[in-house]
Amino acid sequence: MLRLGAQRLRGLPWRGFPVSRFPSCPRSVSGRRGEDNPPLSAETRWKDQAETVIIGGGCIGVSLAYHLAKAGMKDVVLLEKSELTAGSTWHAAGLTTYFHPGINLKKIHYDSIKLYEKLEEETGQAVGFHQPGSIRIATTSIRVDEFKYQMTRTGWHATKQYIIEPEKIQEMFPLLNMNKILAGLYNPGDGHIDPYSLTMALAAGARKYGALLKYPAPVTSLKPRSDGTWDVETPQGSMRANRIVNAAGFWAREVGKMIGLEHPLIPVQHQYVVTSTIPEVKALKRELPVIRDLEGSYYIRQERDGLLFGPYESQEKMKVLDSWVTSGVPPDFGKELFESDLDRIMEHVEAAMEMVPVLKKADIINVVNGPITYSPDILPMVGPHQGVRNYWVAIGFGYGIIHAGGVGKYLSDWILHGEPPFDLIELDPNRYGKWTTTQYTEAKARESYGFNNIVGYPKEERFAGRPTQRVSGLYKTLESKCSMGFHAGWEQPHWFYKPDQDTHYRPSFRRTNWFEPVGSEYKQVMQRVGVIDLSPFGKFNIKGQDSIRLLDHLFANVIPKVGFTNISHMLTPKGRVYAELTVSHQFPGEFLLITGSGSELHDLRWIEEEAVKGGYNVEIKNITDELGVLGVAGPHARKVLQKLTSEDLSHDVFKFLQTKTLKISHIPVTATRISYTGELGWELYHRREDSAALYNVIMNAGQEEGIDNFGTYAMNALRLEKAFRAWGSEMNCDTNPLEAGLENFVKLNKPADFIGKQALKQIKAKGLKRRLVCLTLATDDADPEGNESVWHDGKVVGNTTSGSYSYSIQKSLAFAYVPVELSKVGQQVEVELLGKHYPAIIIQEPLVLTEPTRNRLQNKGGKEKN
Repeated sequence: MLRLGAQRLRGLPWRGFPVSRFPSCPRSVSGRRGEDNPPLSAETRWKDQAETVIIGGGCIGVSLAYHLAKAGMKDVVLLEKSELTAGSTWHAAGLTTYFHPGINLKKIHYDSIKLYEKLEEETGQAVGFHQPGSIRIATTSIRVDEFKYQMTRTGWHATKQYIIEPEKIQEMFPLLNMNKILAGLYNPGDGHIDPYSLTMALAAGARKYGALLKYPAPVTSLKPRSDGTWDVETPQGSMRANRIVNAAGFWAREVGKMIGLEHPLIPVQHQYVVTSTIPEVKALKRELPVIRDLEGSYYIRQERDGLLFGPYESQEKMKVLDSWVTSGVPPDFGKELFESDLDRIMEHVEAAMEMVPVLKKADIINVVNGPITYSPDILPMVGPHQGVRNYWVAIGFGYGIIHAGGVGKYLSDWILHGEPPFDLIELDPNRYGKWTTTQYTEAKARESYGFNNIVGYPKEERFAGRPTQRVSGLYKTLESKCSMGFHAGWEQPHWFYKPDQDTHYRPSFRRTNWFEPVGSEYKQVMQRVGVIDLSPFGKFNIKGQDSIRLLDHLFANVIPKVGFTNISHMLTPKGRVYAELTVSHQFPGEFLLITGSGSELHDLRWIEEEAVKGGYNVEIKNITDELGVLGVAGPHARKVLQKLTSEDLSHDVFKFLQTKTLKISHIPVTATRISYTGELGWELYHRREDSAALYNVIMNAGQEEGIDNFGTYAMNALRLEKAFRAWGSEMNCDTNPLEAGLENFVKLNKPADFIGKQALKQIKAKGLKRRLVCLTLATDDADPEGNESVWHDGKVVGNTTSGSYSYSIQKSLAFAYVPVELSKVGQQVEVELLGKHYPAIIIQEPLVLTEPTRNRLQNKGGKEKN
């Protein structure tokens, strides 16, 4: 017998399973799994053709099969190599929570829990769902700030969440040591579910609606066909599939390798401990809520009349299964566990005993140590994969139980309707690329696991695995001068150090050490001239005899004339904003398309798919890594650049939104007169290897004009003052361009029937329910970031989308969506920041006129005087 006392824990025997290989039976490692649900027998049928083949029979794959079949898709087939739940599902702790710091992932959690609440009634299969709620514990003032930060991001969502006082926490969990507890973040409806029973209930539902679940049926080969279908080979035979979905858990890398893909995934070991009956727990009259001690980095919940707790150890101590990446998953691994390693989690065990003293005299009956799969950033990879037709993934789930129901519904809706039901780009599998090496994946997975419970700050940066091979030509020149941010593998300056100022990374919920330097950079661009490295932009070259027809079909705007650029948007069939790009018509029928760094492969996949679907004769090339980009902006930008080129840069000759090839000094560039700052400026596209030389000649030429660097934080403040929208904030797959204020970029009267045109006409005819507005607010020492709740008359009526401090009016500035009836200039509302409601007022946008507009008004005024 093993007592869970700090001085008696190491090296003693413990009561429980004596070996690392567990029997493949439907009984929970925590003692409750499958009691009401015997395993369902495997199908004996076989199909030669399928609409969708799902590879993997864990809770994720089975959920997708259930949702697709329930939605009416015929010929849904799931192939599992051994038996359902084998892998990570069967040994999971089964936690469920409405909470997630990501805005749209809250919807995934919500959909999962709402499904689990009704699944037993629908299928007749017990699921063992307990909903005692959960409490995140704050023992530091920073944690309290974090809870306030999360509260303002929850008000406009359906989930209920509250900050509760220590007295309420003790009432709900009377076994806690309350000495250090300052507050709790409480989510009613949270809890835990039996993963085995959940999966069996989903399987019963999938079969009920017509899906075929076949196991054991290991996939041995995947062969793409020219028409976009797949030949799926198994020992039982082959199957033709219109699409395949890789939901293979820690086998996902092996499945990807069959078609030449290296999915950036790595299995890690996660342990949790189960105790025997604890008298104090047994005596309780209601089930304890799940506790998450964030400083102790563990969760604890009731398991029958005992407790179950699981830690997330530091990145130095956690165990990565790197051999599974280099040598592959052991062929027969399915329902096995690893030997326990209590030494690795001792500090968390001791923290748990301090927080819940009854653990000190509890007996451990089980230590579960099993593999779960991590992506570099801890988030799963969900959706279609760029570069491979009709290949979808649902992989990399470190928290598969809470994600399973919602992700199954999300993917099902996307597959059936041709577009995602809501924006979830943070899960896009195409956020990774060739730069995502195995070494990077391991370093980031270690960091992500170890950081499971660290404070989640706005503008957070994590430094493991950096820099990648994807650095711009300016990285070595600038790395010691600035604070770099990570953008799709690139390092990009966020803000630049000033003499005698604090240069450390100091994240905060309030204004911090970058506030004044960013103000200096803002003035630099507004008053003189600044240079910014924009190399992380995604860059595509499109040409061919059908290039104009393709782009006219893709974009809601007209196609720019040769030598000009415009801002264009790709819409979904339902009229939502899938992407925003700048389109430059460089030569007849040849275009340069530019998108944000985080959208590179997201946008490229959509373009490529539409080109194939429509049979367009075009050549599409991703040239992101070939080109560097420098932005030069400010009232002296023309004067500096004119010193370096024979090309006439005057306003009348090099017009706004014009693009030309020229030389800066001796360096060939494609220069486009455009700047996200809204000031006079050019973007200079050039060979990546020329970046340092180009930067140096520009900086040398601008000495007389006081030229200096600026970063993305200053650019954000500048673009907000000019009321420039940002994709991913003001517009995405949750918004249509009309409510986002993008009417000037949408040409409903153009002849081409662009994607989303008909839907947008219907939206316009019905009228809008909300609009994007610009707000100013006077705060203390915190500024809006986006996703804060907007209040009016005591109710949440909308949300901010992005925000910043305005250095021109010395107030906070934000974009926000509000109901149409509250969208008039002068309307007063409130914005919630860190638990306080700040008065805000809707202003006429833009706060600061753009340089082209100022010029136009000045010229118009001059003509009127004449």
